[in-house]
Amino acid sequence: MTMRPSARNRRVATEGAAMNKPIRVQISVELPDLTDRHNERAAAANRLAELLKQLKAAREAQGLSLADVTERTGMDRSALSKLETGQRPNPTLETLVRYAEAVGKRLVVSLADA
Repeated sequence: MTMRPSARNRRVATEGAAMNKPIRVQISVELPDLTDRHNERAAAANRLAELLKQLKAAREAQGLSLADVTERTGMDRSALSKLETGQRPNPTLETLVRYAEAVGKRLVVSLADA
């Protein structure tokens, strides 16, 4: 098998560097905002994961099985399992409210300044 030379080891010709400069400037301008947005979304995902962990802990503390929560919520057992394990990345508020009520909790949602 013949290895091709890596593009990283080649110098870019002056013309190529000049062509790439506007792109590099645009990236340097947009990257901080993109990074901030990514970090905000990751933080929101972490808060959701923590909420799901709390719901599961509340279920287990009461000695409830997924079958018990299924009876109380009318939701599918496999859907509840996927919710608890994070395999359902975007649950609805209705789903979270029903689960919380089933384990004797109340879901509280708040609004904060950006």
